Amino acid sequence: MQKLSVFLFVLMGSIFVSKAQSLQSPSDFLGYPLGTEFSRHHQVIDYFKMVASQLPDQVKLENYGETNERRPLYTAIISSEENIKNLENIRQNHLMNAGIGEGTATSNDIAVVWLSYNVHGNEASSTEASMKTIYTLLTEKQEWLKNTVVIIDPSLNPDGRDRYVNWYNETKSTPYDIDQQASEQNEPWPRGRANHYLFDLNRDWVWATQKETQARLKLYNKWMPQIHVDFHEQGINEPYYFAPAAEPFHEIITDWQRDFQTQIGENHAKYFDANGWLYFTRERFDLLYPSYGDTYPTYLGAIGMTYEQGGQSGLGILNDEGEVLTLVDRVEHHYITGLSTVEMASKNAEKLNTEFKKYFANKNFKYKSYVLRGSTDKIEGLKSLLDKHEIRYDDAASGKISGFNYSDSKNGNLNATSEDLVVSTNQPKGQMVQVLFEPNTVLADSITYDITAWSLPYAYGLDAVASNDMAKTTNVEDTFQLNSKNTNATGYILKWDHMKDAEFLAELLKKNVKVRFTEKPFTTKNPEQDFDRGALIIVRGDNKKIANFDAVVIAAADKFRRKAVAVSSGFSKSGPDFGSPDVKLVNKQHIALLSGNYTSSLGYGEIWHFFEQQLHYPVTSLNTDDFAKINLDKYSVLVIPNGYYGVFFNDANLEKLKTWVKKGGKVIAIDGALDIFADQKDFGLKRNISKDTTTVKPNLTPYAEREREDTNDLITGAIFKTEVDNTHPMAFGYGDNYFTLKSGSTAYGLLEDGYNVAYLGKKPKNVSGFAGKNTLKNLEDSLIFGEERLGNGSIVYMADNTLFRNFWENGKLFFVNAVFLVNTNAFEL
Repeated sequence: MQKLSVFLFVLMGSIFVSKAQSLQSPSDFLGYPLGTEFSRHHQVIDYFKMVASQLPDQVKLENYGETNERRPLYTAIISSEENIKNLENIRQNHLMNAGIGEGTATSNDIAVVWLSYNVHGNEASSTEASMKTIYTLLTEKQEWLKNTVVIIDPSLNPDGRDRYVNWYNETKSTPYDIDQQASEQNEPWPRGRANHYLFDLNRDWVWATQKETQARLKLYNKWMPQIHVDFHEQGINEPYYFAPAAEPFHEIITDWQRDFQTQIGENHAKYFDANGWLYFTRERFDLLYPSYGDTYPTYLGAIGMTYEQGGQSGLGILNDEGEVLTLVDRVEHHYITGLSTVEMASKNAEKLNTEFKKYFANKNFKYKSYVLRGSTDKIEGLKSLLDKHEIRYDDAASGKISGFNYSDSKNGNLNATSEDLVVSTNQPKGQMVQVLFEPNTVLADSITYDITAWSLPYAYGLDAVASNDMAKTTNVEDTFQLNSKNTNATGYILKWDHMKDAEFLAELLKKNVKVRFTEKPFTTKNPEQDFDRGALIIVRGDNKKIANFDAVVIAAADKFRRKAVAVSSGFSKSGPDFGSPDVKLVNKQHIALLSGNYTSSLGYGEIWHFFEQQLHYPVTSLNTDDFAKINLDKYSVLVIPNGYYGVFFNDANLEKLKTWVKKGGKVIAIDGALDIFADQKDFGLKRNISKDTTTVKPNLTPYAEREREDTNDLITGAIFKTEVDNTHPMAFGYGDNYFTLKSGSTAYGLLEDGYNVAYLGKKPKNVSGFAGKNTLKNLEDSLIFGEERLGNGSIVYMADNTLFRNFWENGKLFFVNAVFLVNTNAFEL
């Protein structure tokens, strides 16, 4: 009997090995050697489906979402047959090990590794490598899978990938052309890097503004891997970058995370050295900004890493060193680092589990809790973000809270009420809470890869105190009540201070409901209630043509959870009456958005996504190639995104724009678009140039110190406290101050004849993030937001981009105000 059992065990093992060995390779399945063509997304998914169907006992394929262009998002979970049978128990035990799941974890020596490919669509080699990686793990590296669960996402950005691959496949020469100047080596605007809405998905992990990110986070939080790798490509003259990362490291990162990055890098180096491949480590790619595919996992306890292959080119290209870099080479390099990562996980599975558990143990954080105060809308907006990351929060109990006050940048007090929110570091994801909420991130090095400030209280426009003590909490039920129709009312009034108010307005305008707004505060008589500037007034007499007027208004108010106050008369107790010249009609705007060459594809995408997915209001994209023949008179607003317009707005194009504005058009210029108007005839916008820069001094900075010296003139995503003229329609809904995110050091002077809506004064106050020592002088008396009249129209200047990556929630209303409330004398079409 014992001999029979042994025989059956050996037989089943041989059958299993036979199945794995008979698995089709990517080259055989695709019909061409891997790396000699770019595979379309559906071909890659078809290969993974085939693998899953051939080895269902080792591969679980999960469709976790869909892109805006309806391409499926898949992950493949692979491991040993025994582990796959027990997969749900492994997952739950893994979460319990981190204190996230309910219950007590048993000892666990199974490592969880997540490999993410092709987040940037035109960095296309890694998706090809993902197919070879899964094939080899299942056919040659079964031993590693006995104590490792490997999650492979072959393409985080299918829309961007196919945009690039389809363009390349239809453009390339046969045989492919290695000349750097060949058309197949130079993608047209907007290129394949970003997703459908032209967002950089590698900077969206925390903000989760995009459909792909939101779907991925749900799955990521189900698994919480101990190792996460994000595969990329860099310039053709760089060889290969892998961990360890560069400074600065965020202070929350543990010694173990640093050390194991180095161990993994040394293992990669062993293989690269054996093949004579070049590589570099500890340069450029730091671990600070939390919204990357390496930092976000790191702050959730993983060994988060970026791997960068020289590339972003076609099937082959001649680099500056005279070497031909092929897609075959690029695939092989990513394939080796992927396997090497899994190997290190398997060899160190027990240690990974032990250190993972330690990471989530409650630590002696400087701040134990963050208490936040603001309107219900702003608090709900923050809650929505925290929910995406499964970060816990509570309502505050009444009591005095002492600590660092964000508004004043010094210690202070807050008398908490149940309407305030508490986010504590006393939870498994306490480290992530610290990273997202800390007032000012500690910088070990001023040379960073991205912005250095992002604190959520500033981004959401909330008053906050970071306390060294645990704030007491309670639970408060949602008290929102649906609105009631009042067919005897003269009209309805609604407040104006949040994006939800803007969504409500957009909904009514699309239904042809006429809406007014007040430029001055007023108090109604029946019922007696105060309303501030910007409040929306919807009068029955304006809307006689709207069938079921009350039902339309109330349905929209309930949809966006707005409180519609029914009033019996347009006669105010104080302030303007409904018929006052200070109560103006909101024009139904016909909005155009400049796109194409010279515009920043990311800047364009931010605005496009804002209108379509947040405001839900129509916008027409106009390509710069067609600008000369476009009839601008069809539009009332033209939004010009960040871009590089030096040669585009020549005399003819600028004159065309000026003529349209003078007739009543409104331009909203954002960030780099301000250079179109700066120091130009007929415009009052001037560049702010510090007097210190006018004196030419000999540059004696040593070569080796030049990069660091240059940081003195840089602002790398810092937060500044601005002064606000909230009597101007562009600032309706805001207080006297606004915290702005500056992504660069370019500054413009205050307008002499226009309106300076938000600005920095004599002593600009940098409250968070890095600003070089030479930048503050240049920012004195500088414009943040302003309006300049030209004829009947206006130019709105937005020196800081409130839609940057669409996460700075508190700035979005400035943009909406610019569209709908600024200069209502401009024409309506």
